[in-house]
Amino acid sequence: MTKRLGGANRDALGAAATAVGEPPVKQKMRGKQLFHWVYHRGATDFDAMTSISMDLRARMKNTWDLRRDTVATEQISVDGTRKWLVELEDGARVESVLIPEDDRGALCISTQVGCTLNCTFCHTGTQSWVRNLTAEEIVGQVLIARDVLGEWPSPSEGRLISNIVLMGMGEPLLNYDNVVKALNIIMDPEGISISRRRITVSTAGVVPMIGRLGTETGVGLAISLHAVRDDVRNELVPLNRKHPIADLLEACRTYPGASNARRITFEYAMLKGVNDSPQDAKELVQLIAGIPAKVNLIPFNPWPGAPYEVSDDATIDAFAEIVNRAGYASPIRVPRGRDILAACGQLKSDSVRISTKDRQSA
Repeated sequence: MTKRLGGANRDALGAAATAVGEPPVKQKMRGKQLFHWVYHRGATDFDAMTSISMDLRARMKNTWDLRRDTVATEQISVDGTRKWLVELEDGARVESVLIPEDDRGALCISTQVGCTLNCTFCHTGTQSWVRNLTAEEIVGQVLIARDVLGEWPSPSEGRLISNIVLMGMGEPLLNYDNVVKALNIIMDPEGISISRRRITVSTAGVVPMIGRLGTETGVGLAISLHAVRDDVRNELVPLNRKHPIADLLEACRTYPGASNARRITFEYAMLKGVNDSPQDAKELVQLIAGIPAKVNLIPFNPWPGAPYEVSDDATIDAFAEIVNRAGYASPIRVPRGRDILAACGQLKSDSVRISTKDRQSA
C-alpha cells in the first residue's frame, strides 16, 4: 500500500524522494520541487509534475501517493456558506466551513476529532473526543477546499480563500505540534501562501501554550471568552477551572506581536440571561483594559437540545454600545450558515471512536 505525502514539509518530501533511490545530494532540490507541485500547484498525480523526470515520478508513484481525504457530504447554505464533512482514513469525520464574502472568504478548519473541553454552549462539546488530527489532515482541509473552488495554482490575489481560522472542531492548542507544523506549510510563500496576518487561531484558554504560539508562528490570536467572572465561565468553559480568567488575560497582555494593528479578538457568545447584562459589559471593558483588542459579539447559534437561548437584539445592541464607548470595536457577528449547522458553535460530526491503541499510533 502506498503512503500519503500531503502534509509533508520540504525535508520530508526530499527524504521521500531519496527513499525511492534519488541520490542524497539531490534531496534538497527534490524536496523543493515536490513542495511546489503539492502546495503551489495542488497536484494530486505525480504524472502532472513535468519538471521532475519520468523515472523519478514512476518510482515515487509506486511508494507514495497524493490522495486527499474524502468529502462525505457538502452542504451549501442559503447565504452561500459551504460546509464539508471530511472522512479521514480511519473513518473518523470532521467538518470545515467556508464563509464567503464578495471578494474573499474565510476557511474555518478543525484540529481534533471531537473535543475534550465540554463547553456547554458549543455543539462540538457534546461530541466525545476521539483523537488529534495529524498535520496532514489539517492541511488537507485547505487542499480540499482549494480543489472544490479550483484555486490552483495558488493565486497571488483575488483568491476566495483569503483567510484561515482555526475555529472548527477541537482545541488547537491541545494539538500544538501538529497545528504548528500545518501552519508552517499553509503560510509558506512558495506553497499555499496564506500570510500569517490572515490566519487566526482560537483557543478556549490553554494558557501555557499561548505565548509559545505567538513566538513560533506570529499568527493572530482569538480567545473564546464568553464570561467576565470565573463562576460563570467555569460553567460555560470548564477549562477555566484550570486556567482562570486572570491568568488567561495575563497571557493576552504579553502575547508576542499584539498591537493596535494586530489586535487580539475576544469572542463572546451572547446567552440570554447568562452573560449579557450591562454590568457584564462594563466588567468586560475593565478586564481587557490595556490590551490591544476587539470584541466579537456572537448571537448564540442554537442547536438541537441546546440549554441556552440567544439574547434579544436590544440587549445585544446595548452591550455593544457599552463596549464601543470604551474604545473597543465590538462588531455583532452576522450568523452565517445556521440552516446547515455551520455557524459558530454548531459544528459536530458523527464519528467513530477508535481504540486507545489505534489513537496512540495515529
